[in-house]
Amino acid sequence: MTTEHATCIALGDRGILLRGKPGSGKSDLALRLIDGGATLVSDDQTILERRGERVLCAPPGTIAGKLEVRGLGIISMEHRTASLGLVVDLVGPDEIERLPEIGHVTYLGLEFPLLPMNPFEASAAAKLRIAVSRLLR
Repeated sequence: MTTEHATCIALGDRGILLRGKPGSGKSDLALRLIDGGATLVSDDQTILERRGERVLCAPPGTIAGKLEVRGLGIISMEHRTASLGLVVDLVGPDEIERLPEIGHVTYLGLEFPLLPMNPFEASAAAKLRIAVSRLLR
């Protein structure tokens, strides 16, 4: 088991881990995805635990069901656990290749697709949904 400084949302039955520095847009992108039907797993810290051939994502108990919304504060919402499917590194626009190769990252001995994304693009949530539909069939 390990704890990652990341926000996690569930799209369908798969967990999407959003990694980035403080202020990089993790909670903001999560909020846009949740507004479009995703479910919160955890905000800012995610516990990863291997269960057989999958990695389960869950919130620490102290922040379960809490999401920081800048300008509004900490809000409570529905949350769940999810099986990790995709890892997204939140980066600036200059760090995104036009036609990137999909990378990979290993957590607890299992490999997952890794995608860089600029979270502040208006199309970020739509791009993430497309990535999930193509990478996690």
